[in-house]
Amino acid sequence: MPDNDLSPEQLLATARDVLQQEARAIAGLAEQLGSPFIAAAAALHACRGMVVVTGMGKAGLVGAKISATLASTGTRSYFLHPADAAHGDLGRLDEADVVVALSFSGTTEEVVRLLEPIRRIGAKLIAVTGHPESLLGRFADLVLDVGKVVEACPLGLAPTTSTSVMLALGDALALTIMRRRNFAPEDFARFHPAGALGRKLLTVGEVMRKGRDAPIVPIGTSLLAAVKAMTDTRAGAVTVVEPGGKAVGFYTDGDLRRNVVQWADRGGLDLTRRTIDEVMTRQPRTIGSGHLATEALHLMKEHQLDQILVVDDSGRAAGLLDVQDLLRVGLV
Repeated sequence: MPDNDLSPEQLLATARDVLQQEARAIAGLAEQLGSPFIAAAAALHACRGMVVVTGMGKAGLVGAKISATLASTGTRSYFLHPADAAHGDLGRLDEADVVVALSFSGTTEEVVRLLEPIRRIGAKLIAVTGHPESLLGRFADLVLDVGKVVEACPLGLAPTTSTSVMLALGDALALTIMRRRNFAPEDFARFHPAGALGRKLLTVGEVMRKGRDAPIVPIGTSLLAAVKAMTDTRAGAVTVVEPGGKAVGFYTDGDLRRNVVQWADRGGLDLTRRTIDEVMTRQPRTIGSGHLATEALHLMKEHQLDQILVVDDSGRAAGLLDVQDLLRVGLV
């Protein structure tokens, strides 16, 4: 089959036409959303089991992505291939589940074959289709109509516009439910521990030093004992607490160097005679363990800090965050 000799302008015109057709279809879908969408979102939000997404061919690939988006935003979900389902994987399905079936025509053989078994199992069925009057549409408990879209394919055959609107509708469902769940950045971080995204969503509590690695001394401790605590643990700072554990001061190795220079012309800094109270930073900058590590990094850069004290909601010492800890997880 010989290639069509198109100019760069013609190629760009073709690409723009595809994007514009798909954009118009998605915009049209947004305009027609109504009570069926609200009902479907409520059903997925209230699902006591799993949200099971199924579809064949290109619609199946879209379905797998929708399922992945649901799972990563707080809705338990998996993709069930309709062919595998018909050969035993229907055993994964439970009456507490909600099935989301994607088929633009509503007549896809592999999907239609599952309709009666899904009904017998007792799972709720939501159809995503461009033909609500189809067998899939008539069988479903809820129908999400993506409209009578025209494929962007020059032949009008390859699934293009239809799969784009299905994908956009799936994103709308997932993110609407995400918002209803009050899904926070900390929740997102739990499901994305790897890669650049995971690093951006790490919390201070996941990165900080705690326990023996975050030395604490009581108020009144000699400066020598405080410095020894820092040295023994190779920490860059020590937290000073009052009885009960509330943090009242912070002392870093940078403070120690400054004190040595400060006292040089006064006979030197006597570590045994001085107490930590005399030299510590009172009311130091702090951060909570639930904050994002990126927030801590911004705060440390803004105030030129190498270490920052981590406290709980009551102001009690919870740990220590060093710039080296942020370097270790790739945030610096």
